[in-house]
Amino acid sequence: MSNEKTPGAHGARRHTAGAFDIRNIIGALLAIYGVILLLVHFLQGSSDATRGQTHDMANLWTGLVLLVVGIAFFVWAKVNPTVVDEDELETQEKRELGTPGSTSSD
Repeated sequence: MSNEKTPGAHGARRHTAGAFDIRNIIGALLAIYGVILLLVHFLQGSSDATRGQTHDMANLWTGLVLLVVGIAFFVWAKVNPTVVDEDELETQEKRELGTPGSTSSD
């Protein structure tokens, strides 16, 4: 027999981290900053005085890169989700609290 539990087998309580996965949070922040920089580029780049300046192009490329990396974080979290085993979490909490009856193999 294998020690590895599959979702739903033997009454195991497992779920994915979902929106609270750190990759989703980082991806959202990077994507938001990317969109802000792209908006700055397109809104500020309309005047002739700022067109062609270095910071104008830096906003464009940095915004695009941040947006792409943010989307990559979302894809990574979707393709390889973090699985949380609630039974294992309860066992770890009991060990940390030192409740009677729990054995520590550390």
